[in-house]
Amino acid sequence: MIYESRVYRCVPGRLPALLKRFETITLKMFEKHGIRPAGFFTTLIGESNQELTYYLAWESLAERETKWTAFQTDPEWIEARAKTEADGQIVANIVSQILVPTAFSTVK
Repeated sequence: MIYESRVYRCVPGRLPALLKRFETITLKMFEKHGIRPAGFFTTLIGESNQELTYYLAWESLAERETKWTAFQTDPEWIEARAKTEADGQIVANIVSQILVPTAFSTVK
């Protein structure tokens, strides 16, 4: 199992719009494409309180490539994303990392 860490840095003031999009649209699209979230977090203390950090679980890089591409190119997602950004861009920057558990990790 590998994990992907994704940090979405929002345009100032747009974190509530991103959270709403995840809750009402993105999670349903993830389910449709077999994408497995492992947790979602906002920053309580730290550099920015305009971030959403979340983790995805993947069996392999090949699975990630197939499912992530299908999600990103899904016309339903493209339309929904455009509608949620009709009043302005939500995400300013995305940082993604692929992680592997250590031998002593409680998550495998």
